[in-house]
Amino acid sequence: MSIEVKNLGFAFGDNQVLKGLDFTIPDKTLVNVLGHNGAGKTTLFKCLLGLYRNYTGTILVNGKDMRSLSVRQRAKEIAYIPQSHSSVFDYDVIDVVLMSAASDVGYIGQPKAEHKERAYAALEKVGIENLAKRPYTQISGGEQQLTLIARAIAQNAKTIIMDEPTSALDYGNTVRVLSCVRELSSEGMSIIQSTHQPDHAFLYSDSVLVIHEGELYAYGDPKDVITRELVGTIYGVDVEVTSLYGDKVRVCVPVKELGKMDKKGTRWFHSGQLKPHDS
Repeated sequence: MSIEVKNLGFAFGDNQVLKGLDFTIPDKTLVNVLGHNGAGKTTLFKCLLGLYRNYTGTILVNGKDMRSLSVRQRAKEIAYIPQSHSSVFDYDVIDVVLMSAASDVGYIGQPKAEHKERAYAALEKVGIENLAKRPYTQISGGEQQLTLIARAIAQNAKTIIMDEPTSALDYGNTVRVLSCVRELSSEGMSIIQSTHQPDHAFLYSDSVLVIHEGELYAYGDPKDVITRELVGTIYGVDVEVTSLYGDKVRVCVPVKELGKMDKKGTRWFHSGQLKPHDS
């Protein structure tokens, strides 16, 4: 298993944020983590990354106990892509990707030829090799996120954790980033990413892990996990979950908006199927 979590708990003082989480994430799997703001998703990620050390329970990454690993050793097992990243200096894109070599050469060492080859190959894999010499601060948000994905690839870790990687992106860049992530998973990487969009989980993920009030609320196939009842519980909104294209795709639509459509004389739903767009 890529990640094994056993009875994981974490508290800030008297505030118990995570409560007895148990789950495993297999190799070559893309898992979307759902949960409302403050549910414990980011805290879970920081525990998995070893940034928070005073958790209770056990976390194994690729069979290794995270508590027993140094920072450099952890970097060889797991990479992290934050929700947002602001560069202080005007580094070129290739230099941002080359920062992945820190676990090999240290913070004052120089990247070797193999690191540079790996960095350029990573940029090519995510489709932005033409930006290698562009300043990181002068490319779009989507291109910046793809640069961070390239850095994670070049880090050569087996597992990537991504904290809401598309939260600030437009629709086109969102599709490009999530499609890239999906492809990386199909090629053998294990990827855990948080999102607030159930539709993203339906479209891209192998499994969905739901955190609610610090507990593991549900975990499994998106079609089994994401229901009208679940969305209502964790987000407090009433939705209709419907299928498209012979159930190849599912979407969530707010019931309140459907009512507004009905009042306008337009009926988009019938027996749980979209009309006339279903085919």
